[in-house]
Amino acid sequence: MVGATQCKDLTMDVPRPGSEPPSSPQLLEEGGEEEDEELSGGEESDLRVSSGRGSLLTRRGITLRVLLKDGLVEPGDGVLSIHYLGKKFVGDLLCDGKIRWVETGQIFNSPSAWATHCKRLVNPAKKSGCGWASVRYRGQKLVQYKTSWLHKYQPSADLNLASEGEDEDEDEEEDLSLIQRRGDRDRVPVRYCNLGMRDAARDPHTLVELSAFSAINRFQPFNVAVSSNVLLLMDFHCHLTTSEVVGYLGGRWDTNTQLLTVLRAFPCRTRLADRDAAPAVEEEICQNLFMRGLSLVGWYHSHPRGPALPSLQDIDSQMDHQLRLQGSSNGFQPCLGIICGPYYHGNQGVASTITPFWVVPPPEQRPNDYGIPVAVEVTYVQDNFLTSDVLNEMMLLVDFYRGAPDLVQFSQHWNPDSSVMDKIKGSLSGHAPKDQAYVQILEHVYSQLSGTH
Repeated sequence: MVGATQCKDLTMDVPRPGSEPPSSPQLLEEGGEEEDEELSGGEESDLRVSSGRGSLLTRRGITLRVLLKDGLVEPGDGVLSIHYLGKKFVGDLLCDGKIRWVETGQIFNSPSAWATHCKRLVNPAKKSGCGWASVRYRGQKLVQYKTSWLHKYQPSADLNLASEGEDEDEDEEEDLSLIQRRGDRDRVPVRYCNLGMRDAARDPHTLVELSAFSAINRFQPFNVAVSSNVLLLMDFHCHLTTSEVVGYLGGRWDTNTQLLTVLRAFPCRTRLADRDAAPAVEEEICQNLFMRGLSLVGWYHSHPRGPALPSLQDIDSQMDHQLRLQGSSNGFQPCLGIICGPYYHGNQGVASTITPFWVVPPPEQRPNDYGIPVAVEVTYVQDNFLTSDVLNEMMLLVDFYRGAPDLVQFSQHWNPDSSVMDKIKGSLSGHAPKDQAYVQILEHVYSQLSGTH
């Protein structure tokens, strides 16, 4: 049995899967890195050249203050909005041209600052917000008001100044069924044999194809059996949010039969980068393991819209987990890694792709190579019924993500014929217990989800 001390060895302090967390809330006093960032104070005058109406504003010089001053827009509560990856953010336009985010009361100096902050909450990899194309005033994009200003006051100006960047986020405002983030499309998996030695310049999020044990002249050194309730809870957790999630796996290791049995999933109800909350969450999981007489046998995480294949960072994390779980004992105990890909459009049908994997250390003569990610053959065991523990965990997850900006929009279309909620139900049905009473129980969970927005 893994006690609390040993349990904490498998900790969230090791490199986590996924991207860096969104930056802290910001108030941009002098614009930002983006070209269309609004400027403060006298900087507007620096971006005027002599022409026509006293001076000709460049694209950066046309700010919300300019639009307010010339009467194209008016201050008001809730008149600004952003629609991004199924999420809606609402803002107040203040008299000085600044934006107040209704949900938190934070003040932003520009559309780009507000758009970048909101989008990073949903997609931490987002680099910029393209504010004039993303923020709408009373339902119409701000960039169209910029164009109207040019038409009215500087008809000889190059109208491309107003329309640059207008199309950048078009695909990001569509239903979940139609979007595929650029980062996911670009993450083409590489073969392990093409990696070579470690390279600090290589993107740690590079995906790697799994090898078979037979391809590296090995036999799988252990057998694995996974409970269907584990898959159901894990799949449910991964479906709830557009952000990556992580959790641990509890079970038993039989040295006589070399069988690893995974009996429970323990979702981490915390953000990946929240180091303050992580210790308490992990301590609670350790206590749950101890009370149930289970050992820590692995971990899982999600790739929300990407292939369920390990990244270079995942490979290093898995190897680290394997070594930590092994401890100082001479006996062998495997640590299973599982990746779940719920919303990748390369999946067949509505079911998530669930990938169990393990990492074989690199050859001794090549110690600076990456570990070799290999596919693990697993036997899935159908449970007789849905346990109260699993149902309770599902309800706790609903409460945790309720109202979060990265909560999935369950009423959105997954494809032309079904909603995201239909997709979730279809995926979870593949892990159904033998007792069909689970259908009524899950309907209660789904009804709670429908009230999360």
